[in-house]
Amino acid sequence: MRLAILFLTGLFTLAGAHAAEVDQAAALETLQDEDSLLIDVRSAEEFADGALSGAINLEHDRIAERIASVAPDKDRPLVLYCRSGRRSSFAQDKLQALGYSRVINAGAYDDLLPLLERGE
Repeated sequence: MRLAILFLTGLFTLAGAHAAEVDQAAALETLQDEDSLLIDVRSAEEFADGALSGAINLEHDRIAERIASVAPDKDRPLVLYCRSGRRSSFAQDKLQALGYSRVINAGAYDDLLPLLERGE
């Protein structure tokens, strides 16, 4: 019984560690800052099929090794998105663990596209 409780506690802790919330309002506000960087963390194939204007592609599973080449300043505002918000949440966690202080999970590409096209 004790082992089962420890196992469940570990699962809930792990789930919570990757539960960064999507904040589209903060993302849109941050993108008004000229210094902000819009990062698409989807695969190269997904990026090639369509991406938000001005976005750069840093796949979520390689972002830790590539981020310094595009954002050496850890205080630079970074806005991340993917297909659903899940991979951008993982990438946000990785970047924050590396010391990046202004990282926002903007969520899903399909949700952001119409907002940015309307200029919101």
